[in-house]
Amino acid sequence: MYFSKKLSEFNKIKHCFFSKNGGVSNGVFTSLNCGLGSSDEKENILHNLSIVSKKMGIYDKNLFLMNQTHSNKVIVVGNENKKSQIINSDALITRLKNISISVLTADCVPILIYDEINQIIACIHSGWRGAVNGIIENTLNKIISMGKNNKIYVAVGPCIGVSNYEVAREFHDTFIKQDKYNKIYFSQNKEGKFSFNLRQYVNAKIKKFDIKYIENIDFDTFSQKENFFSYRRSKQMGEKDYGRCISTISLIDA
Repeated sequence: MYFSKKLSEFNKIKHCFFSKNGGVSNGVFTSLNCGLGSSDEKENILHNLSIVSKKMGIYDKNLFLMNQTHSNKVIVVGNENKKSQIINSDALITRLKNISISVLTADCVPILIYDEINQIIACIHSGWRGAVNGIIENTLNKIISMGKNNKIYVAVGPCIGVSNYEVAREFHDTFIKQDKYNKIYFSQNKEGKFSFNLRQYVNAKIKKFDIKYIENIDFDTFSQKENFFSYRRSKQMGEKDYGRCISTISLIDA
């Protein structure tokens, strides 16, 4: 379990970037696999989600997940849709108390957000596709539109590190064509292969909103096999599937 130092200071919210440990799944899904889209036994996944709910101090039915598709779609969870535990989007926002909105990742970036003034929370699933397509901007713009004098805090969770995110030249060239400034997010080794700094790219998107407090829980999901699931690592090892870590945030009655 990993926490933002800043978000932990507020008594009106709870949050956690969960590791892969502390669950009941086996094999490649060992142990806290929360990915309902994986081929893990559903009974194990539901047990793991129940463990997360208990840690967050909520009922199982109040743990909200997303059907994530690397889109730029943002959904506000309110009274009208609070009975839908799984929502088709890549970001969730809410003012509702005593529910947890969550993001699942296995190399992509989980982002947790708190607007202290307006008592709004959000979570974002951001891989490179979502980031390019505006998931971060859409989420922050929506939060800003929901209140006044926003005081926003952002925690950027564990994701794949630049040293392990090798990409094809076509990937690199597409980014550079979009914006020449994007070259700063790439490094090139002696063999001419490119690596992409997803964390830096995501942070740059957030900083455009002049948010004063951005905290990075800076762990590399690929290299830390004992603590995190990794899509890319699983593929390199020839595994047929992979687990998903969960990151979650909730407003509570303080």
